[in-house]
Amino acid sequence: MALPRLIGMVHLGPLPGSPGFDGDLDSVVEAAASDAARIAEAGFDGIMVENFGDAPFFADDAPKVTIASLTTAVNAVYEASRLPIGVNVLRNDGLGALAVAAATPATFIRVNVLSGTMYTDQGPIVGNAAEIARMRTAVCPDVEIMADVFVKHATPPAGLSLTDATNDLVERAAADAVVVSGVGTGSPADMGDLSTVAGISDLPVYLGSGVTAENVKEMLSVASGAIVGTSIKVDNVATNPVDPQAATAFIAAAD
Repeated sequence: MALPRLIGMVHLGPLPGSPGFDGDLDSVVEAAASDAARIAEAGFDGIMVENFGDAPFFADDAPKVTIASLTTAVNAVYEASRLPIGVNVLRNDGLGALAVAAATPATFIRVNVLSGTMYTDQGPIVGNAAEIARMRTAVCPDVEIMADVFVKHATPPAGLSLTDATNDLVERAAADAVVVSGVGTGSPADMGDLSTVAGISDLPVYLGSGVTAENVKEMLSVASGAIVGTSIKVDNVATNPVDPQAATAFIAAAD
C-alpha cells in the first residue's frame, strides 16, 4: 500500500500515566476522533496519531499504558475518518508503534531516530533499526516505516553530515520513506536540506514540520508528501483542535 501524500496530524492530549493526564481518557479519544473527522472532511489522504501531550517523553520505551491508550485512540481515529492511519510513539518507541499498528488498522509508523544517534532533550537516542525491522516482519509485515533524518528537537553528532546520515538511513535501515523537518514543531524544513535528501534518496521524501498553505507548493515541488499539524490547528497551536477552514485552505493550496 502506498503511503498517503498529505497526512494530517492528530496530536493526542495527555494519556494515562503522563503528568498532564486529568483522568478522562474518553475525552482525549473523543477529541482525537473529532480532529480526525475534520481532517478527512478537508480532503487529506491520511492521518498520523501521536502522544504529543505526554511530555516529558521517555526516550525509547513508552510505558505499556501509553501503548494501550494509543491503541484505543487509533481505533477511534480510524472509525471517524476511514483514512490510512499512521502511529508515532514519542519520543522514539518504534517497537511500541509497531505493536499499536499490529492491533489496529494502522498501515504506517513514524520513527524519529531509526538509525544512528541523535542528542535530544531525552538524552542520546540510538536507533534500533535491526529490532524494528525484525518485529515488523514478525507481527505486521505490510506496515510501512517513515523515518526521520536529522529529526527536529535534536542535534546530530559532531562530524556527521546530512548526506552520510541519509545514505545510512536509506541503504541500511529498512525504511520506506525519509522525513525531513525543521528545528522544532511548526518550523519549516530548510529547502537546501530538503533538496539534498531528495537528491540522495530513492525512497519517498516527506516534510515533517512547518508546512503551511503559503509554502506547500514550493515544498512539494521537491518532496513526495507532507505531514501537516500546526498550520491546520486553531491559532496555529499544535495542542489546539483542527481548524476546518485552515485544513480546507491547506488542501486547496496543495492541489
